Amino acid sequence: MRSTANYLPAGERREATIEAVIDLASQSNPGDITTSAIAAKMGLTQGALFRHFPTKDSIIEAVVEWVVERLMTRVHAAVATSSSPLAALEQVFMAHLAFVVAHPGVPRIIFGQLQHAEQTAAKRAVLAMLRQYSQLIAKLLADGQQTGEVDPKLDINAASTLFVGTIQGLVMQSLIHGDLGRISADSPRVFRVYRRGIECAQ
Repeated sequence: MRSTANYLPAGERREATIEAVIDLASQSNPGDITTSAIAAKMGLTQGALFRHFPTKDSIIEAVVEWVVERLMTRVHAAVATSSSPLAALEQVFMAHLAFVVAHPGVPRIIFGQLQHAEQTAAKRAVLAMLRQYSQLIAKLLADGQQTGEVDPKLDINAASTLFVGTIQGLVMQSLIHGDLGRISADSPRVFRVYRRGIECAQ
């Protein structure tokens, strides 16, 4: 029986390829994933895969673009539905980690791109996302100072760096232990510690 992937429109084929790569990355080193493995995962020939992506690098670039778009959409939605800057920070924290739990191959791909010495298109996209993300967190912290929720003497740049680093630390520890379930269990307690460090004393 032939794979239905052979009959997908171009946009859906592209989406299916991205999902296949993320799934493979959850089980193996992203750097070791070959185009033949991706094609096999989708039930395609490499020739069919190359009609949509000329190289493996172009596939990884598309994956990173997908991650950036989906993650930032979740983050902005979390902000939009929050009642205050401090509530938004918590919702962003939880939404980000929920995205990782739902797509366990994503952090392996992102960390892998950041390890490249050269400035690939995918690495540039990741770095641009991190800058945008950090700016959003800094704005929420500044807004929190204006509303009286956040310590007016807080070093916003340091607190923004710590926010991102805390998420990265939780993800890295879960990868080391091979248990993404740790994230769901640890994230509420960890955020409470972060919150106590930034909020305005009552």
